[in-house]
Amino acid sequence: MSELDNKDHAAEAAEKTSPDSGVSAADVEQALKAPAAPPRVDPQPLPRNPKTELGIPVPILHDKQGGAPKPAPTLPRPRGLQGPPEGITQTQTFESMARKPMSLEETPLSDERPATPSPSEMGRAPTAPAPVVTPLPTPKGPLPSAIDLPQVAGAEIPQITTLDEARRVVEIIRGRMRHDVMGRDAVIELVLVALFGDGHVLLEDYPGSGKTTLAKALGHAIVADPSAPTEEEGGLAEFRRIQFTPDLLPSDVTGVMIFDTETNRFEFRRGPVFAYVVLVDEINRTSPKVQAALLESMAEKQVTVDNISHRLDDLFFVIATQNPLDSVGTYPLPLAQLDRFLFKIRMEHVDRASELDVLAAWGSPRQKVTLPRVTRSQVIAARDLIRSQVTVARPIHECLVDLAGNLRADKRCLQGVSTRSLVQAIPALQILAVLRGRDFVTADDIEHLAVPLFQHRLALAPGVESAAPVIADALRGPIEALSRATLKG
Repeated sequence: MSELDNKDHAAEAAEKTSPDSGVSAADVEQALKAPAAPPRVDPQPLPRNPKTELGIPVPILHDKQGGAPKPAPTLPRPRGLQGPPEGITQTQTFESMARKPMSLEETPLSDERPATPSPSEMGRAPTAPAPVVTPLPTPKGPLPSAIDLPQVAGAEIPQITTLDEARRVVEIIRGRMRHDVMGRDAVIELVLVALFGDGHVLLEDYPGSGKTTLAKALGHAIVADPSAPTEEEGGLAEFRRIQFTPDLLPSDVTGVMIFDTETNRFEFRRGPVFAYVVLVDEINRTSPKVQAALLESMAEKQVTVDNISHRLDDLFFVIATQNPLDSVGTYPLPLAQLDRFLFKIRMEHVDRASELDVLAAWGSPRQKVTLPRVTRSQVIAARDLIRSQVTVARPIHECLVDLAGNLRADKRCLQGVSTRSLVQAIPALQILAVLRGRDFVTADDIEHLAVPLFQHRLALAPGVESAAPVIADALRGPIEALSRATLKG
């Protein structure tokens, strides 16, 4: 402001000043000569902090180098908080905090600024600090080898290199099954042939004949490898039982996709088919949709859920049961599904002596006997060794092909056997030969397995009650030709 402007203002003030106001012209002139005050600047608002707005004391960070104090890190403002509580201002909150001594809970913060929480972490409860794990002391001396570790009972066959060792694996399973199931030696032998022949079995008999007990005995005779993960760690179960009902869904058998809220992703929850041995009880009581889902598992050893295929184990083995008489509310299996089973075994009632043994054993407590068991790897190794070392001569192939031709040409058959059934018959004949103590297949093996191999694959004409006589008539000529070829050789 210039001197001319000051004089004009002084004259104007003198004119407006009255004698009654108590202010003289000299006072006004002296006030104008004083230096002009700086323009007023409104203070900037303090950074918003939820704790200070609620009146909660916030500790101040002090620099280690002795510098000026730094404000505490601000937190994201919660929703719905528009300002400090009524009657409390930010200035009052900081002043009261400075006067209040710091308690034990309000310890000074470190110099490092904590990371600002992400939007996904907002609203979550604070996680507890990780526990301090004290490392175990390192043991002195050499570590135990794999031989020193506890082994599974019956696992004294580390590698299967000969047919005798492969037969020993089969006999271990046979002994355990015969201990649990009495009077079923012929059925047990066929089940073992199907297991090591990489097939599946359909048991047909009346209720209470021991089908479930037989399947459980087989499932408990095979254990996982010692190095395999347990079932809680994501490994496979040794045995699973599925009771088929009309309201069963395919996802109840194969598995289902479940949404995980922690990872925000869909994860596959495996069904009961993910096991070594699976018992399907009353397979004809469920809908064809569920039967088709099981069909893929048996044929391809995989399940498909949401267009994603999940592999099953190489040892996957199915024992299915059905009641031949009680057919009310059932869904008979078509020939396409029956063809997936290697054997269809019709279990008859046990003889009188076996029933007496069962009653005697049930009346008194049985003595606990520790029986050996085999591992999954031993079963697969024995299966592969038998396939590679048991000889199947060309006359055996010719006998099977001629048998299939006779069945297709028989007027009592509306539909003959498929080529797949002939392919599946080869490993079954090899397993039976090993059980009989031979390393080659003979005509006796074909005669013994012909009926359980082919009876469920034939569509019989009206009036034909059983397939056994039809198969016997069709087998007579090829067996004679095989016997002559064997004598010439």
